[in-house]
Amino acid sequence: MNAALLTLAARQGWLRGLAWERVCHAVARHAEISGAPDWLAVETACDWRIRQVDEEALRDALDPLYVDIAVHKAGEYRRKAVLIADMDSTIVQGETLDELAGEAGIKDRIAAITIRAMRGELDFAEALTERVAALAGLEAEALGRTLARTRPMPGAAALVATMRANGAVCWLVSGGFTFFTSAIADRLGFSHQQGNVLEVTGGRLTGKVVPPILDRDAKLDALGRLTAQQETGLDAALAVGDGANDLSMIQAAGMGVAFQAKPAVRKSARFQVNHADLTALLYFQGYRAAEIIRPAR
Repeated sequence: MNAALLTLAARQGWLRGLAWERVCHAVARHAEISGAPDWLAVETACDWRIRQVDEEALRDALDPLYVDIAVHKAGEYRRKAVLIADMDSTIVQGETLDELAGEAGIKDRIAAITIRAMRGELDFAEALTERVAALAGLEAEALGRTLARTRPMPGAAALVATMRANGAVCWLVSGGFTFFTSAIADRLGFSHQQGNVLEVTGGRLTGKVVPPILDRDAKLDALGRLTAQQETGLDAALAVGDGANDLSMIQAAGMGVAFQAKPAVRKSARFQVNHADLTALLYFQGYRAAEIIRPAR
């Protein structure tokens, strides 16, 4: 495809020595480059002016070298005014529902259903209903214990803090549960959160989700409402997620990123991050290391 700019991103300090030599050879084979790389973060991320690139071939060549790429078309404005993000396995590590199921001793059973749903093999709403039903009777205190074990994905805090400092509005929109989304949004600085609601009666989970269920279509609707509120087009939005229920918003956003995603999601997303952490989304937008805000833990 004809393109104007190539961004490379990797784990911190990875783009050096023999690894960098191999990356340069791969770029030279699959892209027509112009000039030297412009380092956004030394030995970690750079921009490279290009005239054309075989994007698929280059991604395949760099994947074994643990390097992610983004190809930007001429005239695209990279810095986005809106961030809409999935929570589980995107902004936080792991799946909170699976971890909650561990409190009931059925984590493996529930996780197997989660994987199939995220791959798009099962209807999301039906799979969610089935998983939550299996938790009927679990004490509500298990929610707090699960939250205490939940950790942000590396780079998540920096992504939100940096985009907000540069005027972007950040929403957390999840097929998970508001007990978790509200706490994670507060912890990381999202201005809005949306999720599903677990029904709790008498201090125990009833095994039901309060309707309506927030699914793939609801996430796309949230993206539309957010961009409308900010009076921006979809091209000014960055959407990121890992599962099939994120795919509609990923495909609709100007920069839709499949983050450590399931194969079907990666295949259908224009942007992918498979190796670097979430700061790669900042490098994809052209932020430099000196501009990135890293909140204290």
